[in-house]
Amino acid sequence: MDATFWATVALVIFVGVVLYLKVPGMLSKSLDDRADRIRAELEDARKLREEAQQLLAEYQRKRKEAEKEASEIVESAKREAGLLAEEAHKKTEEYVARRTALAEQKIGQAEREAINEVRANAVDLAVEAARQVLAGKADAKTNAELFKGSVQELKAKLN
Repeated sequence: MDATFWATVALVIFVGVVLYLKVPGMLSKSLDDRADRIRAELEDARKLREEAQQLLAEYQRKRKEAEKEASEIVESAKREAGLLAEEAHKKTEEYVARRTALAEQKIGQAEREAINEVRANAVDLAVEAARQVLAGKADAKTNAELFKGSVQELKAKLN
């Protein structure tokens, strides 16, 4: 019996012991368990990736909405600023127009007062001149009648 024979017998005994102890079943069970764990980890990783993509999409959508809202706010502010500037311009023009009209009214009133004052002075001077002329020519009764008539005539003309 040579060494090859004993090696073959040892190999058969070894295979028999391995089969008796169900080592291939344990190995396949161990490999199956490991494959199941890897499958579960891959499934978890896939779920996490999908959640991350959903979150990313949601944040991108929110960012776009925020950018849109910010641009709308800026446009609204520009419109309001334009309206305020236009309103201020109109109010300034109205104020200038009112002040100009008021100044023109005051000037017109001052002109009328000056004309009335000149007329009053002219009437006073005319009355005084007439009184002096008539004083030399008329008596007191005639003076009173002439003065009374002049005053009434003057009142009628001024009104």
